[in-house]
Amino acid sequence: MIFGRDIALGPILPVDIPRLFQWGDDPGDARLNEPYRPANWQRHEDFWLNAGGDASRIFFAIRSRRDVDIIGFVQILNIHPVHRSATIGLRIGDPKFRRRGLGRDALGVAIGYCWDHLNLTRLALSVFADNLPAIGLYATMGFREEGRAARAQFIDGRWIDVVSMALLHPDRLRD
Repeated sequence: MIFGRDIALGPILPVDIPRLFQWGDDPGDARLNEPYRPANWQRHEDFWLNAGGDASRIFFAIRSRRDVDIIGFVQILNIHPVHRSATIGLRIGDPKFRRRGLGRDALGVAIGYCWDHLNLTRLALSVFADNLPAIGLYATMGFREEGRAARAQFIDGRWIDVVSMALLHPDRLRD
């Protein structure tokens, strides 16, 4: 486990799968990523529990330090050891834990993990342009907008731009 001020990042456990499935099968939450499709339990379970065999991805459960239940997750994907880069994403799945600073805490711990344990230099992410709270969080953590894909996603009958953002390790900017 890796600890932040109010959260802990640790492995995703079999006991977490029902809650992850519930979040993945929620049409309202699905809108944050893609159009809703009913979740498939077997694929869902395999996705979360079998990441260990793929060196290009790491998943962390986010847990409140006050409780053992999963409240969200961090995904570090497309880990490239030669280019020292990855894609990062996080989600506070349990609505009662949103807007309490736990996402910021989890993202800070995850960024530190990427710098210190994976020796990465660059972290990238994509976010819907209308997700202003997420864009604000990423900006306060040092992520900068690198581009915008216009009308990249069609969700709930409307087009949404996708913003690409990245964070560079401050001490590894020289060639």
